[in-house]
Amino acid sequence: MTVGEQGVQIARRWIGTPYRHQASCAGAGSDCLGLLRGVWRELYGAEPEVIPPYSRDWAEPQGHEALWKAARRRLVPRPLSGEAVGDILLFRMREGCIAKHLGLQSNIGPGARFVHAYERHGVVESPLSDPWRRRIVARFAFPEEHN
Repeated sequence: MTVGEQGVQIARRWIGTPYRHQASCAGAGSDCLGLLRGVWRELYGAEPEVIPPYSRDWAEPQGHEALWKAARRRLVPRPLSGEAVGDILLFRMREGCIAKHLGLQSNIGPGARFVHAYERHGVVESPLSDPWRRRIVARFAFPEEHN
């Protein structure tokens, strides 16, 4: 089993966790970054890096792609044209805004799906429909090993 497939198994255990801004605790609360942080902790044993407090509109006024830069520091870039179970998806929710939503691709092909923490819904597994696909700006994979 790949580390990405392991990540999907872990993420699916978080389904039903309520949405809580800045939280990262399965069953208690999580946002999209918190979900990925929780998967990372279970895979590698520790936080990927210290995450400073952030507001709901963090980095938007400055147009700073903080989440994208952090993903490039810790994850393995993957081509947008391919898809694999376990891909970490980075979304731009609105044209002209920074990319600030994350999910973990759980199925590929015609039944493509992803697990993510979504405001007012909590951690859910959603179809990777065309409207979601159009928002993907980057794909990453978990590293096979982490020091």
